[in-house]
Amino acid sequence: MKKIKIILIVIIIFIIAGVIFWFFGNRSVSIEKGNQNQNNENKSQISPVTGEKCENYNRRLIAVMLANDAINRPLSGMSQADVVIEMPVITGGITRIMAIYGCEIPKEIGSVRSARHDYIPLALGFDAIYAHWGGSHFAYDQLNKNIINNIDAMVNSYDAFYRTSDLEPPYNGFTSLDRLINSAKKLGYNLENKFAGYPHLEKSNSKLPALPDGTKSTGGKLTIGYGGEFRVSYSYNKSENVYQRYRNNLRETDKNNGNQAEVSVVVVMRAESHMIEEPNYNEVDVQGEGEAKVYQNGEEIKGIWRKTGNYTNSKLTFLDSNAKEIKFAPGKIWIEIVEPNTEVKWEVF
Repeated sequence: MKKIKIILIVIIIFIIAGVIFWFFGNRSVSIEKGNQNQNNENKSQISPVTGEKCENYNRRLIAVMLANDAINRPLSGMSQADVVIEMPVITGGITRIMAIYGCEIPKEIGSVRSARHDYIPLALGFDAIYAHWGGSHFAYDQLNKNIINNIDAMVNSYDAFYRTSDLEPPYNGFTSLDRLINSAKKLGYNLENKFAGYPHLEKSNSKLPALPDGTKSTGGKLTIGYGGEFRVSYSYNKSENVYQRYRNNLRETDKNNGNQAEVSVVVVMRAESHMIEEPNYNEVDVQGEGEAKVYQNGEEIKGIWRKTGNYTNSKLTFLDSNAKEIKFAPGKIWIEIVEPNTEVKWEVF
């Protein structure tokens, strides 16, 4: 009888131990799975463009043509773009920018200007919807082939654009990302992001080189010699590890928030530019390849840019001297397209 009691006690102990092990073991697995799911979710919410966490990471990009003339400054929404591409629209002269939006939702974007045909392959490379106010006949030659989803203010589908009273035409045309998204939805455009994205560094730390005399450098300046009032420079802020933008030696601020435009990466790519119709239209050879330099983390990386095909959705790619794609520092990107003879100067101080 005594032996039976002992056996029963042992069995009960084993059962209790088994229940405790099962409960805490499953709880541990559940916590581990939960952590893994959370990590996977966090990783999946990273913007393929900026490499940073972004609520709208999976929404299709929208590219908007913006003016660059002095009368339009400060521009609205320019600092809130994930990527901005700037290049000449007249050889040796005026530049225009294309702001590509993904993560942030500017309340106002503008002023909006006309489409140019050499911006279209760049927008295609980001799988972006292309928003513009009219366009050159060269641009319409491509747009009329329906090679890219576009929203044109001259049609103004679903009230995507509006004019303000404080500026004279053609400088008073504006839009917002909400208006553009609404128009794109009603036009039946796909709004899921299919852009392959850029590779990114896991960490972003300043690598500013020492001065020639071996002393520690405190900052840097990148100057891009567009003509006259379109001259651009970036002041590298070592403590914040960002490049702060200046135009004609004045801080480039955003009308929406008063903030100075600042980015993590500045890319300078050289491409041939030539007049194709006097006096207003030129063409920049943005399809093919050429010299490029990437400025990030306080260092200059030499390489090449490449975009294959003719009006295809191939990605605008940046390769190092070993033909490997350059990993970008996480953050916003500004791409400056310059002519072969344009002065570009990087100074460390």
